[in-house]
Amino acid sequence: MGAAEAERRVEAIRPVPPPPAPGTLDYPVAGPARRRGRHLAVTLSFFAFVALPVAVTAWYLWARAADQYASRVAFSVRAEEQGPAIELLGGITELSGASSSDTDILYDFLQSQDLVQRTDRQLDLRAIWSRADPAQDPVFAFHGPGTIEDLVEHWNRMVRIGYDTATGLIDIRVLAFDPEEARSIARAIQTESSAMINDLSVAAREDAIGYARAERDRAEDRLSRARVALTAFRTRTRIVDPTIDTEGRMGLVATLQAQLAEALIELDLLRDTTRASDPRIEQAERRIEVIEDRIEAERAQIGAGGDGTAFADLVEEYERLVADKEFAQEAWVAALAAYDLAVAEAQRQSRYLAAHIRPTLAEAAEYPDRPMILGLVAVFLFLAWSALVLIGYALRDRR
Repeated sequence: MGAAEAERRVEAIRPVPPPPAPGTLDYPVAGPARRRGRHLAVTLSFFAFVALPVAVTAWYLWARAADQYASRVAFSVRAEEQGPAIELLGGITELSGASSSDTDILYDFLQSQDLVQRTDRQLDLRAIWSRADPAQDPVFAFHGPGTIEDLVEHWNRMVRIGYDTATGLIDIRVLAFDPEEARSIARAIQTESSAMINDLSVAAREDAIGYARAERDRAEDRLSRARVALTAFRTRTRIVDPTIDTEGRMGLVATLQAQLAEALIELDLLRDTTRASDPRIEQAERRIEVIEDRIEAERAQIGAGGDGTAFADLVEEYERLVADKEFAQEAWVAALAAYDLAVAEAQRQSRYLAAHIRPTLAEAAEYPDRPMILGLVAVFLFLAWSALVLIGYALRDRR
């Protein structure tokens, strides 16, 4: 009998174990967990990456970080639109919010290097934010002297700007190590912002009336040149108004023609009643010749006949100068009216900075917000540590 046959006989006579009782497991139960090296490593990493940094942060916040005082100021850009003069008599004035572009410009200005430089020249921001010893509080104190770029970066940390695009309201929080200095910075920000808005109003007003002013100046120059040309003509010709002289000369010609007619009638009467050798006939003929010569001379001066046309040229030149002067004067009146209208329209819309919260003076130090900072550091470190532990276990399970 071979070994295989003997093994089969043994299996045949071996008793069959009873089936498991209901509710029991049909596999071996794991024994109690045993402490391994990786468990110790996880615990040590928790103390190294979470507990110790949180403890150091708490020690720094409560033992080294200097107290900071907050000053708040809030304002908005408003536009005052005045109605026509008839409405002003009734005291009607419309107040409205300025365009969003003005507020956007102001919001950008509040974060600009220009504002930081202006405020620094007034208050010496480097000295204010270095009030806490940078060696004791290197996180929140300014490390002077520093460049203007360093100062702008610290400005963005110490000055928080909130901008509500829906309402156009700007809320600013300024931090400093002294409450009076914090309020001084807030006041400087409000003053410089108001000056910038005023500059925008002046620039917009100049743009609105610049073209009208240029047109008015050109019309004034044209009218002045027309007046000078007319005055030069009168000085050169010694004639104030050639048309009046022409009317006088034409009246003189008409008078001479009437006298000529009388002389001709008198000559005809003499010829009918006297002899041809009568001296009165010769005198009458001489008188008629003189009157005709005078009429011809006057017509020649007027330019109505003969070779002399000088006076007619003077009248033509005078009328041209007068027409130029009248046209220039009408253009000047129209340009002046347009300029006055542009000035009135520009002055009708004026922008200004309306502060609904003036710079406040803190009585207690609210910053740095130690519990919040400590909580954020603890949560961030714990999440980072947890992620690293999970990644480590995942890599271990893949091996």
